[in-house]
Amino acid sequence: MQEWANQLCENRQFGSKMTDSKYFTTTKKGEIFELKAELNSDKKEKKKEAVKKVIASMTVGKDVSALFPDVVNCMQTDNLELKKLVYLYLMNYAKSQPDMAIMAVNTFVKDCEDPNPLIRALAVRTMGCIRVDKITEYLCEPLRKCLKDEDPYVRKTAAVCVAKLHDINAQLVEDQGFLDTLKDLISDSNPMVVANAVAALSEIAESHPNSNLMDLNPQTINKLLTALNECTEWGQIFILDCLANYTPRDDRESQSICERVTPRLSHANSAVVLSAVKVLMKFMEMLPKDLDYYGTLLKKLAPPLVTLLSAEPELQYVALRNINLIVQRRPEILKHEMKVFFVKYNDPIYVKLEKLDIMIRLASQANIAQVLAELKEYATEVDVDFVRKAVRAIGRCAIKVEQSAERCVSTLLDLIQTKVNYVVQEAIVVIKDIFRKYPNKYESVIATLCENLDSLDEPEARAAMIWIVGEYAERIDNADELLESFLEGFHDESTQVQLQLLTAIVKLFLKKPTETQELVQQVLSLATQDSDNPDLRDRGYIYWRLLSTDPVAAKEVVLAEKPLISEETDLIEPTLLEELICHIGTLASVYHKPPSAFVEGSRGVQHKRLPGSTESGESESPDTASAAAVSDAPPAVIPSQGDLLGDLLNLDLTPPTTTGPPPAASSGMQMGAMDLLGGGLDSLMGDESEPPPIPLRMDTPQSPQLPHQSPSPPDYSPTELGGDLGGSPAIGAGFGAPPAAMPASFSAPVSGGLDDLFDLGGGVGMPMGAYSAPKTVWLPAMKAKGLEISGTFARRSGVIQMEMTLTNKAMSVMTDFAIQFNRNSFGLAPAGPLQVLTPLSPNQSIEVTLPLNTVGPVMKMEPLNNLQVAVKNNIDVFYFSSQYPISMLFVEDGKMERQVFLATWKDIPNDNEAQFQIKDCHLSSDAASNKLQGSNIFTIAKRTVDGQDMLYQSMKLTNGIWVLAEMRVQAGNPVYTVSLKCRAAEVSQWVFQSYEAVLKN
Repeated sequence: MQEWANQLCENRQFGSKMTDSKYFTTTKKGEIFELKAELNSDKKEKKKEAVKKVIASMTVGKDVSALFPDVVNCMQTDNLELKKLVYLYLMNYAKSQPDMAIMAVNTFVKDCEDPNPLIRALAVRTMGCIRVDKITEYLCEPLRKCLKDEDPYVRKTAAVCVAKLHDINAQLVEDQGFLDTLKDLISDSNPMVVANAVAALSEIAESHPNSNLMDLNPQTINKLLTALNECTEWGQIFILDCLANYTPRDDRESQSICERVTPRLSHANSAVVLSAVKVLMKFMEMLPKDLDYYGTLLKKLAPPLVTLLSAEPELQYVALRNINLIVQRRPEILKHEMKVFFVKYNDPIYVKLEKLDIMIRLASQANIAQVLAELKEYATEVDVDFVRKAVRAIGRCAIKVEQSAERCVSTLLDLIQTKVNYVVQEAIVVIKDIFRKYPNKYESVIATLCENLDSLDEPEARAAMIWIVGEYAERIDNADELLESFLEGFHDESTQVQLQLLTAIVKLFLKKPTETQELVQQVLSLATQDSDNPDLRDRGYIYWRLLSTDPVAAKEVVLAEKPLISEETDLIEPTLLEELICHIGTLASVYHKPPSAFVEGSRGVQHKRLPGSTESGESESPDTASAAAVSDAPPAVIPSQGDLLGDLLNLDLTPPTTTGPPPAASSGMQMGAMDLLGGGLDSLMGDESEPPPIPLRMDTPQSPQLPHQSPSPPDYSPTELGGDLGGSPAIGAGFGAPPAAMPASFSAPVSGGLDDLFDLGGGVGMPMGAYSAPKTVWLPAMKAKGLEISGTFARRSGVIQMEMTLTNKAMSVMTDFAIQFNRNSFGLAPAGPLQVLTPLSPNQSIEVTLPLNTVGPVMKMEPLNNLQVAVKNNIDVFYFSSQYPISMLFVEDGKMERQVFLATWKDIPNDNEAQFQIKDCHLSSDAASNKLQGSNIFTIAKRTVDGQDMLYQSMKLTNGIWVLAEMRVQAGNPVYTVSLKCRAAEVSQWVFQSYEAVLKN
């Protein structure tokens, strides 16, 4: 479409007047036959009129492909306007008529040698737009000539044609040597040819990220900077984008490039300005901050960014989204320009909200008075969304600039006095955050907040008010009455409010136990018996159990000191910010998402980083020398993560079929059509650092000994509430048992309170050889209806094993055990069924060893070594996750030959090298080597340099990935340095953890 638009615009210059509109108004029947006759006419003028009619019909969507041979015959003409029209027709219909399109090839070839450079360029451009494989082979010779044409217009057109041809047939372009010719054009004398060559190479490099086409060096950069001054605006953008991909050798080169790019900041085109800003933002990373030029550059960057804000609203929005990123990275650039971000009355809402966000980011002690005065003004506007955001902004100012907190609270109180409903509600939400940031400082305003209790109708505001009442219950005389008023409509409240109300009443009870017994019983009963929400029910039971078994622990948990909230919770994550800075002026900077998040298709998207931000800190390009000794590269490591929900729904928990006889106790293993994952999916989505919570099912008794009855809240009497807890009557002495329908594990007393929950004992005896970690609790009894699983992973005689201790802490017998793994990074799967041959009686433990293999389905996990497990028994299905040590995957044939090691080390890019330090290690190099060899980390060579032993080691994972290491050990120095190289760089940090675990244990 772009080509058509260009061609039609150009045709206007060759005599097409406003009267051309007549070609679009005809609706005659039998038109095709008339046109056919006119196209074959001897009169040139009639021919041209006919072709115009054909193009007009084609433009409005009529099918005129039947005229293909007749239109192609019109190509043999000296009339440039007619030739353009015919070429336009060819571009559109060549794909549907490839055999006919070949008829035009001779004319193309002939036109490429025409004395008129416009015709030569037109021919090569059209051939590049005809995406037909049969034609591309004929295009090569004319294109080669045009790339070396004497006229720069033809050369620049041919440069773009190479990119188009590469998109159709990449192999052909490489075989014909066009890429080398394109690289030569970067040295062309004409700046537009240089710009188009850069654009073409960048386009090709984007679709082939590993091709290393843009081999930038100081000489090339100098040529690009020279061309930059004389290009058109779009040419400048192409060159600036190319410069942004270059990493200077040192700060001097970086400064030199910045000096030559800086004049582009005053360009009239906003795209050129943003591209120049991108280059400068990147190269500033390499300039020392104490350099005079660094300060000068900061001052030069502000005016062009401010100027962008005087454009039309759409451009303003794009500029503001980019400025938002720049301010997060370098707020000092615009710290004196706060006023330009003040909102104008006629700004569209999307511009207003973006300006507001930047104002908060630039807020500091120096300008906070100005900012607060503006924000207070905004809070009285008519646009509700904008007013809400303005009130929130006042709260963010208080959290960001501590000195302004008092003034912000005072401003918020003034706004509350306006009694405008939505203003009051937003103010209460942000005051809650201020209380979190500055505890015991502004609580005097609580009375004012309580006066507005009745006007709160939004869930977030109601939840914030309830939190304030619960948190400061001891300071509010009628806290119980206030919370009771919310309790009246408990089931009509949103989940957010219900959860907050439950916690607030429990806090109140812990602070004033004698006055609020009935209230806490009432809320626990509502939360556990009458609610269908699993989150609310779970929290209710946890509080109930805490209060009934260990009131001291309840007080420590519920009234624990809260961490202060961070001053900026909405900052973009640093690595993402670095990548977005490298994409300033593109869609990524408007979406605030990396290109990989919204660019689809086969094109590879490169992740860009600012210089100096990689771990190894090396800036040179990867060594491209291939290792002859290593004939095949390691397999692609880890597939990308798929849909976890779908994977879990496909979990089959029936035991794997085995060739031997089935175990005696497995008769009940077949699970039929039962829903094994009822309620369990969410738990696997949660925190993976400890086993996920299991949803409770309240509809059936959980053990044979318990009758099926409705849970009833405990009954308090003053005599039962004796004892002492922090100066108040004991809370849990007679709190009553949890309801009968709770899991058995909840009703059984826990012998050691929290100690049982985090029991880290029970380690296995470690044999000589491979290191295996002591057992830890993977699935606590509280989360698995009395079943506790602790375990570890080990590699023994080449077999990966999961060594577990199963303990029954419930009141009923457990049988019919089965186990299943979710897809994981290295395809770990059970090699056989879980062999629990005898029923597991109450208070009994049993040791189980489950052999594993690595032939299961693969999916990249986060973290990489995470394993999600489902265990079934006769009571229910339980889920937990654990992390296995990567050393368990190191195979016995992981010792590499010396020559192969050397070649492979050179072949792996330097960017893939990661360096770590192991501290407090007091082994000699030989002792360390022997210890590591027990875990299949093999030392290939050792050399001593200046009293420092350097061990060169290799290991191989079960999926064929090789990891190479260099470990430096200095006698008497307890700090070892380990450098790891691997084609799958994400594996390195986990390998380092294995090194640390083996050497320190």
